[in-house]
Amino acid sequence: MLFPYLNGEDLNSRPDASASRWVVDFREMPEVEAASYSLPWSRVYDAVRPERSSKDAAKYPRMVYEWWKFWNARPVMRAAIADLSEVLVIARVSKTVMPLRVATGQVPSEACVVFATDSYGDQAVLSSSLHQLWAITYGSTLETRVRYTPSDVFETFPRPLATSRLDAAGRALDVERRTIMRQRDIGLTKLYNLVNDGAVQGDKDVNLLRQIHVEVDAAAMAAYGWDDVELDHGFHEFRQMVRWSPSPLARVEALDRLLLENHRRAGSQAADHGQQSSSKPRPLEPDTLFG
Repeated sequence: MLFPYLNGEDLNSRPDASASRWVVDFREMPEVEAASYSLPWSRVYDAVRPERSSKDAAKYPRMVYEWWKFWNARPVMRAAIADLSEVLVIARVSKTVMPLRVATGQVPSEACVVFATDSYGDQAVLSSSLHQLWAITYGSTLETRVRYTPSDVFETFPRPLATSRLDAAGRALDVERRTIMRQRDIGLTKLYNLVNDGAVQGDKDVNLLRQIHVEVDAAAMAAYGWDDVELDHGFHEFRQMVRWSPSPLARVEALDRLLLENHRRAGSQAADHGQQSSSKPRPLEPDTLFG
């Protein structure tokens, strides 16, 4: 059983975010059924079985006795996306911190974080500067790249309620960005290098994407009820990264409000604004997540 094998480099560098490799995945097939696929079985038998059979069976029984299966097949993730034709996926390490919409039926590598949703509204929220700021602040960084850690970032991020404006903004972002990437034959990283480069002016594709992100951010702020914040988009530096983003003052205000909302949802004691801003966000209840 061969499936496209999607990794972080594919998401960041390929114009259609397609998988560049294939992987054998027998899912939870019993040995007899898996062996009926002769060529994939022969490959796994020769390349995988010798290494797996050398493991301590007492510590790793699945690895030894069911060696043709993935050691951790991520059954929760598979169940969560089973009825979806598309999902949102973000590279675990990237400069963009930007999710992409991809088809299911692929095997994502450990370098991908999968969100079990096909909602365009969710795509807008996860593509917003608010989510990006939260990830940069509470995730880990390596030079100019962000490591997206779901436990520190996604599980603490207080998402707003769904709105039709968010849905429209997410749909516009997805459609227009796909078209630009394919027409220019560039991947996500190269595209956002252009978007975030202040020297790039007068490029209709880049200008369009910048304006779409202005609307994505405005729709996200409106969904929280924070229309009073002037975002003042431009080219601003934050932690050694220059991006097309809201102003420093708007970022500070948005981050403060997100942290207050995180604490409110987590049932924390009320505290003054300065204390909340410097506090660590708290994991939210499961019903605030995608599932």
